[in-house]
Amino acid sequence: MTEKDRIIQLRKQLHEHNYRYYVLNEPVISDQDFDFMMHELQDLEARHPELADPNSPTQRVGSDLNQEFTQVAHRYPMLSLANTYNEQDVADWYSSVSKGLAGEPFEVCCELKYDGLSISLTYQNGQLVRGVTRGDGVQGDDVTANVKTIRAIPLVLPGWEQQQKGLDLFSTTPPIPSEFEIRGEILMPWKVFERLNAEREEAGEPLFANPRNAASGTLKSQKSELVASRQLDAYLYYLLGEQLPCDGHYENLMTAAKWGFKISQGMKKVKTLQEVMDFINYWDTERKNLPVATDGIVLKVNSQRQQRLLGFTAKSPRWAIAYKYKAERVCTRLNEVTYQVGRTGAVTPVANMEPVSLAGTTVKRATLNNEDFIRSFDLHIGDYVFVEKGGEIIPKIVGVDTSRRPAEAEAVHFITHCPECGTPLVRYEGEAAYYCPNDAGCPPQIKGRIEHFIARKAMNIDSLGPETVDDYYRRGLVRNVADLYRIGVQDINGDGSRQKSAMKIVQGIADSCKVPFERVVFALGIRFVGETSAKLLARHFKNIDALAAATSEQLQQVEGIGEVIANSVISYFQNPVNQEIVERLRAYGVQMSLSEEQMQTVGDALAGKSIVISGVFTHHSRDEYKAIIEQYGGKNVGSISGKTSMILAGENMGPSKLQKAEKLGIPIISEDEFLQLIQLS
Repeated sequence: MTEKDRIIQLRKQLHEHNYRYYVLNEPVISDQDFDFMMHELQDLEARHPELADPNSPTQRVGSDLNQEFTQVAHRYPMLSLANTYNEQDVADWYSSVSKGLAGEPFEVCCELKYDGLSISLTYQNGQLVRGVTRGDGVQGDDVTANVKTIRAIPLVLPGWEQQQKGLDLFSTTPPIPSEFEIRGEILMPWKVFERLNAEREEAGEPLFANPRNAASGTLKSQKSELVASRQLDAYLYYLLGEQLPCDGHYENLMTAAKWGFKISQGMKKVKTLQEVMDFINYWDTERKNLPVATDGIVLKVNSQRQQRLLGFTAKSPRWAIAYKYKAERVCTRLNEVTYQVGRTGAVTPVANMEPVSLAGTTVKRATLNNEDFIRSFDLHIGDYVFVEKGGEIIPKIVGVDTSRRPAEAEAVHFITHCPECGTPLVRYEGEAAYYCPNDAGCPPQIKGRIEHFIARKAMNIDSLGPETVDDYYRRGLVRNVADLYRIGVQDINGDGSRQKSAMKIVQGIADSCKVPFERVVFALGIRFVGETSAKLLARHFKNIDALAAATSEQLQQVEGIGEVIANSVISYFQNPVNQEIVERLRAYGVQMSLSEEQMQTVGDALAGKSIVISGVFTHHSRDEYKAIIEQYGGKNVGSISGKTSMILAGENMGPSKLQKAEKLGIPIISEDEFLQLIQLS
């Protein structure tokens, strides 16, 4: 078998395994075997760039290239549905459909209403060619590169090739049209949402309010590499085209499932209003057991012929309606407001309430977000408050029954001093939260920063954990992250019974000195500097001294770094306590610069040139081109100005950048021209 044949074989096999794992939930090989096959395909494709395929399974990992979304008009408008929270409205809709069809019998397809981001997928000749968001219903953003990272969405339909070879002549499955559109919802599963928010909290980043916001923010990310890491899911619910298999909407979706699409298992075709109501009532409870968020039921007249007869209003189809479930709400007493201090010093008020059952769990605490939130409800101790579960998971106060307020009730006033260390709180301009500025002496902040420092994505000292950090803090062994490196076996071993574990901990701390510089920057716990921002800063400034000395203007020249992050970085390095910590970490051997290999200069063909990178590339990734530019003496810049020397342009260069470059007369060179320029040096 030639390497070309092996590439084709691996692509087919991996597409099949993706479908079995993410759509059917019936894997037939282990994760390890899947990874081995994927790595083999990646190696083969690297050796044969001439065989590149945008729908190869290797493209699922996404790219770290920045994208500029273009607007694409929908072939069929994506209209919104009329919706209601009232069962009587559903009955009225059913009656109006019957009248509109002059008494002709009709069926209704009942579906779950998923709470995510609407997407339109176009397939041609069995391959995904475009993914577009709903937008304003007339046109949306082209997010094809991001959609390709979602493993529940097939890149290639396995039946198409068989169909072209005539192998499906005796199949009962209707043939796949040469072109069609299928619509659905992109979602973030509950488990992924909870993990993501935990990571964001650890990094001091704002939390997503619910899975829908998280899914929407993820799909609109400028980097498909980040989208891939978020593990989004998708359910498809509407097939459109000129050559659809059946007149029935339900039947079309069952056919689409046979083609390889992930279709909701909760659909049901019914014939009476009572069956519709039974479906609504059943899923009011059962939906809480689903792995993704739902907020209602969608009802559609099943026959497309009858849909055409019923037609549309100005805003929505007459043949469909959405019934939305009301969020479960309970009333309970507010007993006390306490305050928590996080790793970044942010102070969060917490409502402590009389325990009450809500959506299957006992709730006794709810976040009050910030001072503005408390004032908006004019909260008093002893108030009876209404509580819902935001996104069906996070308890939140949504109102106050002021008629039951005790006469002697005292208004809730936000605290003025840190509850842990007594330091006066501050509120920075543009921030809703109050902060304790005593980051060097406030216990929760100290322990939180140490826990962040040892985390897997930071220094990866997996022999330590939060309980151990708390123990070391109480014993006086650590007061900041640098103290970890002076801990000896004898400090931990105590009575001599923990020699083995003590040695493992000390060795784990020592091994962390090998962690690369970009992760060290993240581990320092600079407020607002997440994993991605740390990587950008490290690669731009190359060492800790240059980063510490950078001005706000220099920091904001780094793509993705704005004024808030820039000011936070400056503030961190101006603090004498942090300066001492950094110097101690350097003395202990922690990496404070990029490796020699990363900084090695190969030539001077680009010496003195400021280069902007834009578009999608074939031969190298965006980060690889940034490294090449630096190795040849050039400088990467994020925005176009009169000082820009040239633009390295790939496919789909942003139109705004192109227009600005042409206006300023800045040379635009292709990927191949750039590589030739390097070779000529």
